[in-house]
Amino acid sequence: MPGQLRDYFVVLPDNAAGAAVAGQLPVPEAAAGRSSAPDATGPAREVDGTLTVAHPSGRPWVVARPLVREVSHLARGEDALVLIGPDRVPDAVLAGILEGARDRTGLERRLARLPGLYHVVARLSGDSWIRGTATGLRRIYHARHPAAGTIASDRPAVLARLTGAPLDDSALALRLLDFLPHPLSRRPVWRGVHETGAGYGLALPVAAPGTAAVPGPTEHRWWEPPPGELPLAEGARRVGEAIAASVRAHVGGLDRISCELSGGLDSTVLAFAARETGPASLSLLTVAARDRYSEDETWARRAVEVARNTAARPPVLDHHVIPAADAPYFYADLASTAAELNDEPLPVAPGRARAELLLGRARATGSRYHLTGYGGDEIFLGLPHAYQDLFHGNPFTAWSHLGGLRHQLGWPLLPTLKALLDRSAFPRWIAGAVTAAPQPVARTPLLSWGVRQSPHPWLTEHARTLIAEEFRAAAEHAEPIDPWRGRHVDIDGVRMGARHFQAMEDIGMTLGLPVAAPLYDDRILEATLAVRLPERISPWRYKPLLVEAMRGVVPDALLARTTKDHMSSDEHQGLREHAPEIAELWTGSRLAEHGLVDSRHLLRLAAEPFSPVLVEHSISSTVAGETWLRTAENAWPTPQSTPTTTPSEASL
Repeated sequence: MPGQLRDYFVVLPDNAAGAAVAGQLPVPEAAAGRSSAPDATGPAREVDGTLTVAHPSGRPWVVARPLVREVSHLARGEDALVLIGPDRVPDAVLAGILEGARDRTGLERRLARLPGLYHVVARLSGDSWIRGTATGLRRIYHARHPAAGTIASDRPAVLARLTGAPLDDSALALRLLDFLPHPLSRRPVWRGVHETGAGYGLALPVAAPGTAAVPGPTEHRWWEPPPGELPLAEGARRVGEAIAASVRAHVGGLDRISCELSGGLDSTVLAFAARETGPASLSLLTVAARDRYSEDETWARRAVEVARNTAARPPVLDHHVIPAADAPYFYADLASTAAELNDEPLPVAPGRARAELLLGRARATGSRYHLTGYGGDEIFLGLPHAYQDLFHGNPFTAWSHLGGLRHQLGWPLLPTLKALLDRSAFPRWIAGAVTAAPQPVARTPLLSWGVRQSPHPWLTEHARTLIAEEFRAAAEHAEPIDPWRGRHVDIDGVRMGARHFQAMEDIGMTLGLPVAAPLYDDRILEATLAVRLPERISPWRYKPLLVEAMRGVVPDALLARTTKDHMSSDEHQGLREHAPEIAELWTGSRLAEHGLVDSRHLLRLAAEPFSPVLVEHSISSTVAGETWLRTAENAWPTPQSTPTTTPSEASL
């Protein structure tokens, strides 16, 4: 059945109804028919791949069904700690974190030293507390069960099933945009399901003594961006240590691992960092480009040659170059998206067949874990918006850097100066972030709170109305991630990229291969933001912080690359090669049934893949929404959705 190949965990209240909910959890196909509902008679019990950690009462507290992640747990009296992540954490480390922690703040200080991407579930003084990661790769959702009260999970679809939540047409309409900025990105596609913000934890209080009433959940902030005060040398040292620790947390001690080696700087860094962990076998995979001007394959082959010549005790190093002719175009095999039920429609869905090819080849090498360089652009590249921040404290440096940027991007002088002096507040920007006006051209200075966009022409008036209402509602109470515009945009970009990468993780789970992007580790983001802005980004150097951080690990000859390839031609060609499959999507379109798209308009565009409309407007998010909706509706029975104009719940 589609949508049941995913792993998940659920945190349940300590009552009889919560215990009953445990018996209603969806069972993965591999375990179907083999066991009864999970139960717990002691602190923890594992049956057929399901781990149940109990409340002190013996009722289920955390029920986890991981496919590739590891669950670590420890109880000390009535206090307990559960970590769900890339590797099992030794009991001694868990004890060092849990013991002596009197409150959440004390626990967080100890958790800050733990590398890797973990969900945290803790019980202190009777209160349960759950959080994900500051980068947003690990997220938390909660919903109100009519009998049990508040339940929480890392998968909104699981909560939707348990509570009978219908799909939300307003949230679906939002997902048809190319970019969904904070705070609207927190808008789950099921009504009654809420997402806890990245950097925030969710507290689930217990009933007060002598009462039956249980207070609702509360959010509290556990993560703050550090001030950007460190010089480049010190920041680079911290970033290098954080990268090494994150990679070890994922693959340390494994004998056979693999890395995507595109030839770009980020994947090259991960390949050399993985080599440092000392695996017996390291397989590097490169997908050749169709574009004869592409440099990626050349740099990838160069990296392999250097790696073989510089290792004192090299692992068995295999380089697998996948011919360009074997690589599917974008929009290939759209039906395969039914293999995973992502938390939301993601614009990366049209590239699923390419990702599946790469991960399938990696698994065929015998790899036990696959690493990618995803996250490197969002964390290390730096966006022009940051110069707004720099202008406040150092206007001469900011203007000097912008001069170099203007020369590269062709920004006119007066519009650049006007954008730099703009002081519009974040709520005002949100209110106008979606507009019917034409999208900005390439030479428009980008120094605001994000990217303005216009709805795609195939969206219905109903969809446009829903989107406009959501943005207006968000503007009434929206607060930025950070008061500084550039830091807000940087962090929001990291969290957007982390959401997209989760689709890659899900493909890996479908194939039985763990996939990781270690650069999304909170410690790496913190170390990056702690560096002085004019040293962290520069118009004259490519990712200077990452380059300096990896000196001594990656040879200087490979750190010298300053270019980056793109695959836009493969996407446009994919529209032509797979026009029949795309057209089939719009025949009986689920999005059209929800009143969100004009299927006749989309059918005309499918027959004209090189239409100027498709040059100006990407169809990726619409294809992703359609394929996701079909998977979600087939995953398990849920009440039918009805059109809604409910104001945004993104701030809940």
